[in-house]
Amino acid sequence: MKQSSLFLLFFFVYYLSSEGPTPYNYFVLLADAFIHGRYYLLDNPPWLSELIPVAVNKFYTVYPPGPALLLTPFVLVFGTGFQQQLFAHILGALMVVASYELARIIDKKNQLLHIWTVLLVGIGNITWFMSSVGSVWYLGQITAASFMIFAILSGYKKKLFLTGLFLGIAYVSRVHTILTLPFYVYLLRSESKSFRRIYRFAYPLGTLLLFDAFYNFIRFGTPFNKGYFLLPGVLGEEGAAWFARGVVHYSYYFENFRTMFLMGPKFLPDFPYVQPSWYGLSILLTTPAFVFAFWARRRDGIVKFAWLSIILVSLVVMSHGGTGWTQFGYRFAVDFYPFLILLTIMGVSRMGLRKIHWVVLFFGVFVNLWGVLWINKFHWVSL
Repeated sequence: MKQSSLFLLFFFVYYLSSEGPTPYNYFVLLADAFIHGRYYLLDNPPWLSELIPVAVNKFYTVYPPGPALLLTPFVLVFGTGFQQQLFAHILGALMVVASYELARIIDKKNQLLHIWTVLLVGIGNITWFMSSVGSVWYLGQITAASFMIFAILSGYKKKLFLTGLFLGIAYVSRVHTILTLPFYVYLLRSESKSFRRIYRFAYPLGTLLLFDAFYNFIRFGTPFNKGYFLLPGVLGEEGAAWFARGVVHYSYYFENFRTMFLMGPKFLPDFPYVQPSWYGLSILLTTPAFVFAFWARRRDGIVKFAWLSIILVSLVVMSHGGTGWTQFGYRFAVDFYPFLILLTIMGVSRMGLRKIHWVVLFFGVFVNLWGVLWINKFHWVSL
């Protein structure tokens, strides 16, 4: 299977299943600002409500700048008319290609497993929907998830510079992905015997961490992005139920847990009878194949550190006030999907690909096809 063919196939899957241009193109506008030597936007269109006003014609975005940095070549060539969701299509398709390569490393001879992995990553989980839409919230997550997959693949290949670079890009797209650093340190442990090789990994990662700290400091006077914590005041949501204890608090774990594992679709008395809810949908419905991750060899150090990454990231995302609305599925989980994908490939490889794996996979494909069509094409979605 040729990687270029895979890329084109899934790019067009996302393109054809897309609703069209997203109005939430914060990253395109921020990329244009970077090109013109600015770190802020000049205006605040009414449909771009999540901006922090600081002065006349000066507005800060609250989102980490990674996707905007990556978009600068496209905006430089095509201007602000470049459609942001096209970049999400590109990243989603690249994520499929990288996962295919990862499956080939884990189980070289099992070509059916390689195909199974392609379907799982390409159309068997909610990154299909997110890659097809490409709005600011989804693009940030798709960027982080795809570059974590790239980092895992590079780590397996012992490409130290690329691993550090890709992890750094994931960080400047979703900052809590830095909590996965122990996984990469373990994966590259055999390469850490000389300072020079450690430097090759740490240099690109450290450079991007420093860039992000500087970017935040010139905006907020702190190396940390506090934009999210200012947003409830800008939106008038300080007294909202979902922020009752602030933007982040452990008391939000239960509601996020309920959404991730227990939330079902909306059943209606009339046609179309069943709809996805913007509130969320259980990961057990959207990607039940992830259950095979539990069959990965538990004594394997890579497996242990992959689970550690999932736990650490989930502790952060599940403490958020609000469960990701609006969304299909539980989008916060995409921040640790790369490690679930890795573990699932390892689990299925260990079990040996069977009929049950295909049945469970195609159930997830059907659910995600339903979600994409119902939301993007028919606009059948409930609050």
